[in-house]
Amino acid sequence: MMNSTPVGSWSTIPPFSLLPATLMAHLAPALGGLAELMLSFCDRQTQADASVQRLAEFEETLAQRLREVGRAMVQWLYNDLEPQQREDLPPQVRFDGVFYQRSDRKTPNRLVATLFGTITLMRYLYRPIEERVPGIFPLELRLGLEAGRATPALANQVAQGAAQDPQQGVLQHLLDHYGVKWSAPLLRKVTASVSVGMSEHRHEAQVAKLLRLLEQADHSRGSRKPVLAVGRDGIMLPIRKESCFREGAVATVSVHDRAGKRLGTVYLGRMPEPLQPILSSQLTALLRDLLERWSGGGNPMPRLVYITDAGHHPTEYYRRVLCRMAHPRCPQQVLQWEWVLDYYHACEYISKVAEVLFRDGDERQRRAWAAKMRRWLKDKPGGIYRVLHSAAARRHGRDLRGGAGEYRKAYDYLREHIGELDYHGYRKRHLPIGSGVTEAGCKTVFTQRMKQSGMTWTLAGGQSVVDLRVIHLSGVWQPVRQAYLQTKDCPELRTQLRQHYRSCKEVA
Repeated sequence: MMNSTPVGSWSTIPPFSLLPATLMAHLAPALGGLAELMLSFCDRQTQADASVQRLAEFEETLAQRLREVGRAMVQWLYNDLEPQQREDLPPQVRFDGVFYQRSDRKTPNRLVATLFGTITLMRYLYRPIEERVPGIFPLELRLGLEAGRATPALANQVAQGAAQDPQQGVLQHLLDHYGVKWSAPLLRKVTASVSVGMSEHRHEAQVAKLLRLLEQADHSRGSRKPVLAVGRDGIMLPIRKESCFREGAVATVSVHDRAGKRLGTVYLGRMPEPLQPILSSQLTALLRDLLERWSGGGNPMPRLVYITDAGHHPTEYYRRVLCRMAHPRCPQQVLQWEWVLDYYHACEYISKVAEVLFRDGDERQRRAWAAKMRRWLKDKPGGIYRVLHSAAARRHGRDLRGGAGEYRKAYDYLREHIGELDYHGYRKRHLPIGSGVTEAGCKTVFTQRMKQSGMTWTLAGGQSVVDLRVIHLSGVWQPVRQAYLQTKDCPELRTQLRQHYRSCKEVA
């Protein structure tokens, strides 16, 4: 037979005896329900009645009752952070340079979501004395509520969910696991609030991670020199109320060790914008701060490689920024970036040339010629010249029957980028020749989350999700979150619980 303790006598059992009577009275209904469930189960349960279904139902009910205990405790504790009597609060406060006047009574916020469910928060409003700005609730500032509706603990779960899953899935998860029922607009509002706050600390966390990766690469084994590889690419996105897709953009920064192994990558992403100035400024700031701090410690510079296709924005960024980036140790000199045109992108143009040259020929011969050209391009010194010479020789004297324009376009592309197609030289210097990391970044940052069936996005709403997603994919979520929480205004407040606990300790 199980020994039981009446709920009313719990307040006499350490450490419950140290808790205020008002807290115990507040917890009594939830604790009573929990005790009744346990007693009922133990009294009725027999070996013959121990079905899997009954056990599952008990466990599910127990989880709900435990959550209710947590909800009751959190509600009492959070309300206790602000004195109940208005005389115990200052009549005026100053916040962000504005003076506010205390109101006469507390008002409820019945929609504060926590990890244990929704609680009611009773708080005093402070109204601005002169300026025309909204009033503030010091208690809500003290708790760090996001959009006035979610505690930081729950908001973190919301942000992580929004970064990975569609909103309906996040809403259902909140209801199933935390008993929180939200609308889609409220979910977007809280997500945007967390995204703005965390994004301010993304840069510093990404720099710190890349510095750790460079240090790891510098101490790795191998005959190669560590490589810092930068990539940039675009992807078409469905924008709400627009008839056509628009181009978003992703940038990646990776570190390779002395054995050529990629140690890690950080990501940047932006929704469509003309000329992509914000992505360019973010990437430039990341590279400059990283290289300045790395070289500032006397460390040897890694090889710097820029791997992209020959699109307009990647090309302009190389010519306008990377080619002019000053060396951290010698400002009068520029850094030596090597631009590598993605090998697989170049191979696509070889295939286009082959399709025209062998349009009326043997399919096996076309594939064999294209495969041979790809090998030459990759393995032979001056491979691009061999490819162009072979293509021109086969083109001579042939009637391409309407394919001349396609041939000329592909051939000219290869010829115009001879300087970025020295794959034999790149491999000899142990440089990566493919932009697979960046292309995969387009898929992981955008496609997997934002191009599911029926999805369209506003620029602001999409950017909130992208900012959270690049923090998650870069592996810097925890340091970014900790830095964000530390910036929240949390003034020290005296509470009834602290006073009661201290007095109990003194008596003891």
